[in-house]
Amino acid sequence: MIPYHTPRADYLFDVSEYSDYVHSLLAKAIDEYASLKSKAIESNAEEANVDPRLEAIVERMLDKCIMDGKYQQAMGIAIECRRLDKLEEAITRSDNIHGTLSYCINVSHAFVNRREYRREVLRLLVNVYQKLPSPDYLSICQCLMFLDEPEGNEHQAFLLNVRDRLSVPKSQSSESVQPKPSDPEPTQNENSTASEDVPMTEGSSVSTATVQETDPNEAIYAERLTKIRGILSGETSIQLTLQFLYSHNKSDLLILKTIKQSVEMRNSVCHSATIYANAIMHAGTTDWLSRATNWAKFSATAGLGVIHRGHLQQGRSLMRPYLPQGGSGGGGSPYSEGGALYALGLIHSNHGEGIKQFLRLGLAALGTADEDIYDDIKSALYTDSAVAGEAAGISMGLLMVGTASEKASEMLTYAHETQHEKIIRGLALGIALTVYGREEEADTLIEQKTRDQDPILRYGGMYALALAYREQQTTRPSTPRIVSLLSESYNPHVRYGAALAVGISCAGTGLSEAISLLEPLTSDVVDFVRQGALIAMAMVMVQMNEASDSRVGTFRRQLEKIILDKHEDTMSKMGAILASGILDAGGRNVTIRLLSKTKHDKVTAVVGLAVFSQFWYWYPLIYFISLSFSPTAFIGLNYDLKVPKFEFISNAKPSLFEYPKPTTVPTTTSAVKLPTAVLSTSAKAKARAKKEAEQKANAEKAAAAAESSSAAANTGKDKSSNEKDGDSMQVDSQPEKKAEPEPSFEILTNPARVVPAQEKFIKFMEDSRYAPVKLAPSGFVLLRDLQPTEPEVLSLTDALSSTVSPAGGSAAGQQGSASAMAVDEEPQPPQPLSILRDSGHKDFCIGLRLEIWCL
Repeated sequence: MIPYHTPRADYLFDVSEYSDYVHSLLAKAIDEYASLKSKAIESNAEEANVDPRLEAIVERMLDKCIMDGKYQQAMGIAIECRRLDKLEEAITRSDNIHGTLSYCINVSHAFVNRREYRREVLRLLVNVYQKLPSPDYLSICQCLMFLDEPEGNEHQAFLLNVRDRLSVPKSQSSESVQPKPSDPEPTQNENSTASEDVPMTEGSSVSTATVQETDPNEAIYAERLTKIRGILSGETSIQLTLQFLYSHNKSDLLILKTIKQSVEMRNSVCHSATIYANAIMHAGTTDWLSRATNWAKFSATAGLGVIHRGHLQQGRSLMRPYLPQGGSGGGGSPYSEGGALYALGLIHSNHGEGIKQFLRLGLAALGTADEDIYDDIKSALYTDSAVAGEAAGISMGLLMVGTASEKASEMLTYAHETQHEKIIRGLALGIALTVYGREEEADTLIEQKTRDQDPILRYGGMYALALAYREQQTTRPSTPRIVSLLSESYNPHVRYGAALAVGISCAGTGLSEAISLLEPLTSDVVDFVRQGALIAMAMVMVQMNEASDSRVGTFRRQLEKIILDKHEDTMSKMGAILASGILDAGGRNVTIRLLSKTKHDKVTAVVGLAVFSQFWYWYPLIYFISLSFSPTAFIGLNYDLKVPKFEFISNAKPSLFEYPKPTTVPTTTSAVKLPTAVLSTSAKAKARAKKEAEQKANAEKAAAAAESSSAAANTGKDKSSNEKDGDSMQVDSQPEKKAEPEPSFEILTNPARVVPAQEKFIKFMEDSRYAPVKLAPSGFVLLRDLQPTEPEVLSLTDALSSTVSPAGGSAAGQQGSASAMAVDEEPQPPQPLSILRDSGHKDFCIGLRLEIWCL
């Protein structure tokens, strides 16, 4: 580098001068430098051809920012100019390294457009974290998850890879690794080696008794290892979420009853829609499956997968009566058997490690890229059966989601060879799923698909573009503005697309701009546009009540009107039924969330909505929306991952975030009177009688007036003070009780329902026994016990049996059912179907009032 005393003008340029001239030159220099560095990366050049004088100015600016303590500004310039050395210097020299690292993570996700460069930044941050005296392991794990480097959660393959790297203590023999009694088919770890440590496998646990005989420290390690494995496998979070949803069910069964009574059985579309709403809202009746036929029976059976999602250990036994058994399924129908397999996939979605040997399905093996499963699915594709081929195409995409596998080329080739439109459509979506999150790596495939001669493949190219460059949550508010003109297009398909775009991008936000855009579309002149707008509005308004936005009440009344109107067209009525289910999904305890609180994509949720949007072509794909549901819960956990009972505060009016008020049965009903024929003679007789009655009434009034004036003359001014007119008498009567002002806060008990808009109001009490290890307003919150010697009171029990009645329904659901039955005197649900009794599953029936569990 040339020393400063060399007579060159660039060193006379003072970067610290505060003037418009200097600021303009610096901005231009930084932009030019960043552009040259970016072009060098894109062209795969080893070094950027940058003038040394330009580089010197940028370096002086970076040094000045660091020296002045403007670390965030220095990090921004360093990231933009691809100077990772200066980025590390700015982080390590900052006063608050942990805060600076968090800021840098957010900047890398919000402003670094190229995936590979973002990964370089995250790798640097991991190295900086690991060098700290007290590393933030949570942030390290989040970075490694973004990098998809388990050696360094939501993604099944990543979590299983991490789990397989956890080891049993050195002295622990393989003989003490025993399978769980609940796991029927323990699997062997394919990655196990002859090293000193024995890797843990799915379905295995450490024999604590054996470990305790060798070393107490190893017993503690084994216990903690078991807990970590439960977290990584998802079983711990699933169990806790199920317990929460069981105990906090607030479904309004009268809404579902109204839908059922208003739908004619011969209307197969609306009947199927009610089955889907039944599964989403969790409550149903035992006679629906018996009445359903063909694909409706498939949908009804598959709906059990939504109702029982998360029952990983019991899923297969729950569905056994309907699964194929020795060539003849328990339901006696191939539609019921097919629906049962689909249901089993929904139960194990993204958690299919324990079922994959029985169920070769992309939904359960989401993102695992299992070659054996891929070959089995490919065999089904090559049968060239339209229905099976379409499902195989989607399943391939689910299996290979986000892998950018070369299998996509193989799938594209077959899409060009087959003559079945259904198969082409399934493959088009499946190919799009394979490039999920790959950004610039997917450009070649996107270009190829969007220029294809087949319109279905071009359609799939748009999905590939969307999934490869899935937006961050911060861009959601801009979607209504972007599609506002499209929502007024003359083309109804464009208006439908605009409505669904707003519904997906603004789901669960209650965004006012989104509601304003969708309102006119719910009354569109085209039926399927109204359908899309109603579904989208429900997605935006989920977990909202009328107190937070009065339009919620208006929308609920609009849905009821459409459902009850016998003259409403089928498409609109279907949309209203599905919207009712989405509004009250999961017992009114779930929302639609596409990003986690740490800003990483919820792959299952995004994929679920992408497949759900294809329901036009096959209605059972509606069930994929359940993959996008997240519980709106605050669940505090102690050191043993139990749920202790304690109180915390929501600093907001209770009405803002309370459950929607339940519907009520009208107390009185008025019969509609039909017009009757009136004879002319009768009309004349009635007219004479009316005239005589009027004359008699006038005479009586005159007599009463005379008597009143006479009484007034006799009393005069001696009238007592207690003789007042009627209005005054009413004033002196019992005064109306004034409504007490609503409190400005609410005391909640762990676990509690906390909706997204409520999270910013959540606070711990100053004298609380528990404090969060890492502050979080909702979700799973690990707690520090400040009084460890005191006995604990737990809110949730270990077993679901305490919250599930012997008949299978939740306690809250049974209470809601009982109250509903008391109102309209409807008899109790009939006993389980004979097929279930014969198979030994008396405690299982279609009408189980269970909540939907979702990640």
